Amino acid sequence: MSVFDDDMKNLPQLLSATEMKVVRRRCPGSKINWRKLFLIAAVVTTAGAVFQTCTLPNPLTVWFLLPSATVSSHKVLNDTEQVNEAHPLARVEQFSLFPVSSTTLRNLTGSKQLVDSPIINSRRERTYDEDHSDEPEVAPPLPKKDPSLGQRYVRSLLPDEELVYAKKEIKRAPIVTDDPDLYAPLFRNVSIFKRSYELMENILKVYIYPDGRRPIFHQPYLKGIYASEGWFMKLIKENRQFVTRDPKKAHLFYLPYSARQLEISLYVPDSHDLLPLSKYLRDYVNKIAAKYPFWNHTRGSDHFLVACHDWGPYTVNEHKELRRNTIKALCNADLSEGIFVAGKDVSLPETTIRNPRRPLRSVGGKRVSKRPILAFFAGNMHGRVRPILLKHWGDKDEYMRIYGPLPISVSRKMSYVEHMKSSKFCICPMGYEVNSPRIVEAIYYECVPVIIADNFVPPFNEVLDWSTFSVTVAEKDIPNLKDILLAIPWRHYLSMQINVKMLQKHFLWNTKPVRYDLFHMILHSLWFSRLNQIELPQASKISLGD
Repeated sequence: MSVFDDDMKNLPQLLSATEMKVVRRRCPGSKINWRKLFLIAAVVTTAGAVFQTCTLPNPLTVWFLLPSATVSSHKVLNDTEQVNEAHPLARVEQFSLFPVSSTTLRNLTGSKQLVDSPIINSRRERTYDEDHSDEPEVAPPLPKKDPSLGQRYVRSLLPDEELVYAKKEIKRAPIVTDDPDLYAPLFRNVSIFKRSYELMENILKVYIYPDGRRPIFHQPYLKGIYASEGWFMKLIKENRQFVTRDPKKAHLFYLPYSARQLEISLYVPDSHDLLPLSKYLRDYVNKIAAKYPFWNHTRGSDHFLVACHDWGPYTVNEHKELRRNTIKALCNADLSEGIFVAGKDVSLPETTIRNPRRPLRSVGGKRVSKRPILAFFAGNMHGRVRPILLKHWGDKDEYMRIYGPLPISVSRKMSYVEHMKSSKFCICPMGYEVNSPRIVEAIYYECVPVIIADNFVPPFNEVLDWSTFSVTVAEKDIPNLKDILLAIPWRHYLSMQINVKMLQKHFLWNTKPVRYDLFHMILHSLWFSRLNQIELPQASKISLGD
């Protein structure tokens, strides 16, 4: 028998019965024309593929990619073999060397229903030719982990006990050497800040009083130079991580009023009388103290307010406990008036929001080589400092661009924002009060801020080292301003300018807050202040600002 006869003999094992009939009809006898055979096989294979595609749930191309069904090595109770019948398309992805996209699967199957099945959809890979390619990718939620022994211990504590635990943990903060999210030169002690921030995320709960009528209460004002108080109110009310509806679990209690709305609603123009505003807030505090037990437990020391309007400090004057005990987050952080208390109260950044829908518009600056102006200021001439600044430097020096309101002839050539982006230093003198929105504007436009305001406590001073990214000039030294700036070594200036860029993320309002942004920095300052009220045993005492 020839080799061809052997092949013919083995052929039935390779072909189906129908295919063998076709072969024997076309090739009678033992002599086989292999060229004809290959042509026949191709025709038969094509016909079979069409037949399979029309009759089977999946075409041949898919089944060829699949491993064979596996048989378990043990018998089930009824003595039958157990077969692994995983979804065939799921097995395609499981055994494929490369991820199988939804487009590829559609080409293989010709069926959208299978591609969109839960099994496949859970692993699908987006491609640019899909209809909704512009939709943002949403990361799947992380699997919930069982709480550790330490977490279970913390959850078993009362709020005050949790604060004691947190303060002890901060004392034992591990040394931070390289954190991609935190730039160490900006901080007084980055290790303490990082540990405190982590504990805040895991522990802090804030209760928001539901009382108070709009618009003074619960209606945030989101535009203008006093927008910080409104943005904080908006974001904290939307927050699920830190807000609790159970006041017994709270570490801080928020008095949700807006100093700006208070001024708009109650102040009589040109009356110079702030007493009605202060009385209104006094009556509100008395009301919640009578209705709830929480104010009386601590005499208000675990309560806080957020007020950016210049008059914010003065709205608390008619209530002694509110003025003395409450944590006050104020833009007008002036030590000289005896209302703002360093170490207890929080200095709030003053941010100018022109478009609430795009709070971060125009953020960014030019590199140092594109900043030919030494120093720039333009603004209204109110307060005690600005007239002195204009007197000494207005139209006196080409590199010291100091103006009152920016002249139209100048703004036509270069806008206010372009001036800040083109200057090495941005002068930030106080106005009626010590703070100025120019400080944050300078940070936004990557211009080193020069603060001229005696008795002013800059924002987040308890954790940030302002000497690394700003210059402070005493009011009496305004005549020497240019010499002070030129005396700064070039290398030191470059370091400060880089630090301003790295600082920027901590002063941004995000419509959806992200870690370490302005919302979280304000909240951390409030948390930090609350921890500083906690007394530890003598051997464990620590000042969190060290």
